[in-house]
This record gives sequence, C-alpha cells and structure tokens, in this order.
Amino acid sequence: MRLGFISDSHGGYENVVHALKLLEGSKQICHLGDVLYHGPRNDLPETYNPKKLAEFLKDRTDIVYVRGNCDADVDEMVTEQDLSNKSRVITFDNYKFYLVHGYEESEEERIQEAKKLGCQVVVSGHTHVKVLKEQDGIIVLNPGSTTIPKDGTMSFALYENGQIELWDLDSQSVIQTLKI
Repeated sequence: MRLGFISDSHGGYENVVHALKLLEGSKQICHLGDVLYHGPRNDLPETYNPKKLAEFLKDRTDIVYVRGNCDADVDEMVTEQDLSNKSRVITFDNYKFYLVHGYEESEEERIQEAKKLGCQVVVSGHTHVKVLKEQDGIIVLNPGSTTIPKDGTMSFALYENGQIELWDLDSQSVIQTLKI
C-alpha cells in the first residue's frame, strides 16, 4: 500500500497536480499544511493559482490535511476540506504517523510527542527543506515543498512497503530512501 506526502504547496496549482499524478495509486495523501496562500515571506510562485487549486482539491477525498501557519478559515471554505487540525495521527500499514506542520515546536519536541503517541514516524513541513532520517528511534520526514523549495528542488515523499522515499518533483526520481 502507498501513502503520499506533500507540503507547502502555497497555491502552486500545476505543482500539486504534478505531485498527485506521481502519487497516483496511493491509498491516501497527507498534506502537511500551507495549501493555498503563498505567505508574506515567500515570493509569488510562478504556478500560483490558489483559486484553481481550491477547485481542484474540493472533490479529493483521499487527502488529509494539517493546518499550516499560512492556512486560514477561508482556505477551508473554498477547498471544502478540513484544515482545522494542527496535528493528526494516522495509522497506515501497521505504522503510526504523527502529522504536524511544524511551526510551533522544535524537531525535538515533535519527536517526543511522536514517542508519547506511540508513533514510529513524525512528518512535518514548514521549512520547505527535505529531511529523511532516523533520530532517537523515530523516523523524521519532511517532504519539502512542492512549490517553493528552500533547498533547490521541489519534492514530495512516498511510503510503500515499509520504506519511505523522498522524490524530486521535476526529475521524477528518488532522492533518498529509508526503511522504517
């Protein structure tokens, strides 16, 4: 079974469509926040079309969201999706994933919360920088950003068969792999 992860799409319609096409066949997609608005610290993305992205996301029942620092009540209204939860725990393929945008706490605090919740993986966004590592017995994943990467490449992540992969969105290739 496949589980996809995207984050920090910031209204980049074409980027999200591209990532979701590459994640086709996933039973579920987790969006780690900052869905529509580009935010005051970011330049306007080339593919910025939040209205079109909101329409596209309306009918997607396979995506679960956590609220990011750039998400607002109006985003929830126009996407008709639940963007109210700042964190979630999902169980997938017998693993527990702690999902959080990651702007209110440190990485160490997220790891400790994941442990407290009995999760094997903590997944966050916010930094627009890809991370895939094991720390203190917990897998730490940040899929980077589909639209405004701060580390040079647009990206997403995929879990399948006990393994997490970071993907480069443009080249459609695996950057890094880690077994859970």
